[in-house]
Amino acid sequence: MHPTVQGFFDPATATATYLVFDPATKAAAIIDPVLDFEPKSARVTTGSADKVLAAAREQRLQLSYVLETHAHADHLSAADYIRRETGAEVVIGARITEVQKAFIPRFEAHDVTPDGAAFDRLVNEGDRLELGELAIRVLHTPGHTPACVTYLIGDAAFVGDTLFMPDYGTARADFPGGDATALYRSIRKILALPPSTRVFVGHDYLPEAGRTENRWETTVADEAACNVQARIGVTEAEFVARRRARDATLAPPTLLLPSLQVNIRAGALPPPTPAGQVFLRLPVTWG
Repeated sequence: MHPTVQGFFDPATATATYLVFDPATKAAAIIDPVLDFEPKSARVTTGSADKVLAAAREQRLQLSYVLETHAHADHLSAADYIRRETGAEVVIGARITEVQKAFIPRFEAHDVTPDGAAFDRLVNEGDRLELGELAIRVLHTPGHTPACVTYLIGDAAFVGDTLFMPDYGTARADFPGGDATALYRSIRKILALPPSTRVFVGHDYLPEAGRTENRWETTVADEAACNVQARIGVTEAEFVARRRARDATLAPPTLLLPSLQVNIRAGALPPPTPAGQVFLRLPVTWG
């Protein structure tokens, strides 16, 4: 089964969003949509999501789902905006509750219940969703976050941040609930898929990769043979040691604090004050 996949790249956050659909029935899903946020002015716009929605309308697709691979820490999700525009269900891994529990106190987000209720559907390993004549199968692939999942749709795997292009490597594993050992084992689960499986990654970072053009599609065979951090032959101990050493050098993502307080709400902004103003919180630490 061969779904049609269209990628939309957001240069501001180096994020790839996907519109995937069954060509026979036009049933469609959007994976990891971006809500545009300009941090200097705290301005929110919907241009990136609107491009995806326009492509869906032009092809007369019927949107069934917004599939989140995890609660992103580097961009705000447009899942709630798309849900309000189309009625599509927002889907995420069931262990989002652990992420919510970790960050609700951080932002005093008392409107959020740590049960995943902000999302329409929580999925676990082995779950299946119908997408026309195709099925969306779920692999639990934790490590970057505890809630990370990979969506398998026909011959396509949408891996979020678990794997990147072979010349860049893998996700970091130093966020709360992240675990380099779990990440290694999740990658091995992905690499056990058929070698011809198309792999669609969540980001592409050109300066580090050394290319002149962004890419976000590869294959299991290429990842297994060429991934600079996790190819076949790299042992678990080697991967964990190198991943932890690399993570120790990484700065927090620029949009970490705005992103998480929106994304634990399934892409919704915090509720407005009685005066009608919406605020994102910036917890301050000393030292």
